Amino acid sequence: MTERILLGRDQSRKVDQLALEKYGMTGLVLMENAGRGCAELLLRHGPKKVVILCGGGNNGGDGLVIARHLDRHHIPLEVVLLKHPEQLRGDALENFKIVHLAGIPYRYFGPDDDLSELLPVWQGADWVVDAMLGTGATGDPRPPVSQLIQFINQHAIHKLAIDIPSGLDCETGIPGNPTIRATITATMVSWKTGFAQPEAKSCLGEVDVIDIGVPRALLEKVFAEAEKAGG
Repeated sequence: MTERILLGRDQSRKVDQLALEKYGMTGLVLMENAGRGCAELLLRHGPKKVVILCGGGNNGGDGLVIARHLDRHHIPLEVVLLKHPEQLRGDALENFKIVHLAGIPYRYFGPDDDLSELLPVWQGADWVVDAMLGTGATGDPRPPVSQLIQFINQHAIHKLAIDIPSGLDCETGIPGNPTIRATITATMVSWKTGFAQPEAKSCLGEVDVIDIGVPRALLEKVFAEAEKAGG
């Protein structure tokens, strides 16, 4: 059912808002469910080593949850933070604290750093998790995200995009310059409006919908609004 419903940027945001404000869920619970669902999806593909690229928002927080669950399964991994730990806030910060205390390897990569510094990170990696930009992002990616997208797209490595490939516009489906060309897109709750556009196809790869545990009544409300808006 959910794969046939297309959610725009505002509707995607509304799912989280209603879950928090009307149903008493917390952001940490939603992030945990999202990250765990993505980790389980990735584990089914038998990764040998995973590099997880985490932005500073909730998308990056999902990536940190993924790291913890892969570590539980003894999957070698490296976390690359695109926001300095001291700049993290909210649920992403709380999940970073867990990653830090668990001894999971991570490093910061900023806009002034050179990609050559990350070369050891990629050794032996067969999957990269794109948890850099979420559905709220608009416009072309900027450094360091743009640098990493260009680097990743040039290499033969499987790419798991969390919610949406970084660089792709959630609403229009128009790829930015540059945009991740994902092997799999693990999208939360339902397909996004832009996924239906022909321009998005080359970036999405296989699309898998991740259940983040929000109540059925909430989904029915948002889906009904989305169908009405879609005409």
